[in-house]
Amino acid sequence: MPQLFAYTDGACSGNPGPGGWGALLIARDGDTVLKERELCGGEPDTTNNRMELLAAIHALESLSRASEIVVVTDSAYVKNGVTGWIHGWKRNGWKTADKKPVKNAELWQRLDAAQARHRVEWRWIKGHAGHAENERADELARRGMAPFKAARQPG
Repeated sequence: MPQLFAYTDGACSGNPGPGGWGALLIARDGDTVLKERELCGGEPDTTNNRMELLAAIHALESLSRASEIVVVTDSAYVKNGVTGWIHGWKRNGWKTADKKPVKNAELWQRLDAAQARHRVEWRWIKGHAGHAENERADELARRGMAPFKAARQPG
């Protein structure tokens, strides 16, 4: 039975600064790659956490039908947030335990809606540790950031 994976990553030059997100979607049957799709984009003034969230959001939103998918991220912020913290935030009206507004709440809400259509397994892996698909997601994030970073360079 084919399996679908999304490898996601975010990048930022300065934090905040120009940033990019990347997602590599791979459909596999065992060790055989059936199909791949690359997604990337960026923003002129953002944070790394926002880019990590947008990578996962775009990966899930890009699926045309409800799917079983494994999302692999090197962001503990995304993995811990979506599998744990989000439940309390929703219960508390998008406030943290100490009653402060949740940072990036609109993106967390978008991620929550995007994942609701699917059966998602979230996995965390160590970034920049030689994991081929994570490295490709990082390259996509840098590609997404490139036009915004170039626009900041003195001409």
